[in-house]
Amino acid sequence: MPRSIWTGAISFGLVTVPVKLYSAVSRKSVRFHQLNKETGVRIQQKRVDPTTGEEVPYEDVVKGYELTPDRYVIVEPGELEALDPKKTKSIEIEDFVAHDEIDPIYFDHPYYLAPGPGGAKPYRLLLEAMRETGRVAIANVVIRQKQQLVAVRPMGDSALSMSTMVYPDEVVDPSSIDELAAAEDVEINKRELDIAKQLVDSLAGPFELEKYQDTYREEVLALIERKAQGEEIAVQPTAEEDAAPVPDLMSALKASLDAVKARDGNGGSSSSTKKPAAKKSSAKKSAPKKPPAKKAAAKG
Repeated sequence: MPRSIWTGAISFGLVTVPVKLYSAVSRKSVRFHQLNKETGVRIQQKRVDPTTGEEVPYEDVVKGYELTPDRYVIVEPGELEALDPKKTKSIEIEDFVAHDEIDPIYFDHPYYLAPGPGGAKPYRLLLEAMRETGRVAIANVVIRQKQQLVAVRPMGDSALSMSTMVYPDEVVDPSSIDELAAAEDVEINKRELDIAKQLVDSLAGPFELEKYQDTYREEVLALIERKAQGEEIAVQPTAEEDAAPVPDLMSALKASLDAVKARDGNGGSSSSTKKPAAKKSSAKKSAPKKPPAKKAAAKG
C-alpha cells in the first residue's frame, strides 16, 4: 500500500482542505551497480582531493559555486539555511486557470492528493468545483526545504492530482535551436500536405495507454533472468550499415499510406473507410424492429 510522503492542507480563500501527498508514479527502470570485474564486489565511491590523492572527510566538504574554471564562491550551510523558504504545511492556491492554457512542457513530477483527517467534504467540494468549471489551481508549496510551483487538477471523478512545475526561465527557448529556425523557412506544397493529413487520419485512433509497453526493459529483465539461470549469452557482432539514401518525400508519404491501407485490408482512403462502417452500424440498429412485426402477424 502506498505511503504518504507529506501532509498538509490546500488553502484557497478562507477554506482549508487537509490533504496527504502520494507519489503518482513508480519508476520501473532497471538499475545496475558498478562492480569490480575481477572480484564481483560492488565499488565504493569516495571523495578524493585530486591534488593530494587523499580522501576528504564528509565534515570537510563544503559547497562551492563555479564562477570560472578553478574559481569558486564557497557558501556556508548556515548562509543557505537563512535563505530557506518558510516551512509551511500549506498548498497556497494563487490562481485558477483554464487547463488548456498550460503547455505540458511545464509539468514535472506528478503526485496524488488524498483527503486528510476531517477533509473529505471540503476535498470533494474543491474537486467538483474544479471539474465542473474546467479549472486548474496554480499554487506554491514547500516540499523538502524547496519551494515548488505546482498545478492541482482533477483526475477523473474521484481524485486530485498535483504536478510540480518548472519555471519559465528553466524551459529552453525553441528559437535558440538553429535547426528549428531553419525549418520555418521550408515550403510545403498542398499535395504533400494532403497526403500527410491522410496518413495521420489513417493512423488515428483512441488513446489507449495500456497498449504501449517498455519492451526494452522487458528484454533487459529477460536477459538478466537467463544469465541468472546460468545461460551463456552469445552476442552477435552487428555489421555497420551504410547510410540509406534519403527517399523522395512524396514517394515516402505514398508508400507509408499504402502500407497502412494494406495492413488494415482496405484499398480506399481513410475517409472512405469510415462511411461504410457507419452504414453497417445503422443497419444493425434497425434490425431489432423486425421481431415485433412477427409477433403481430402471429396474433392475427
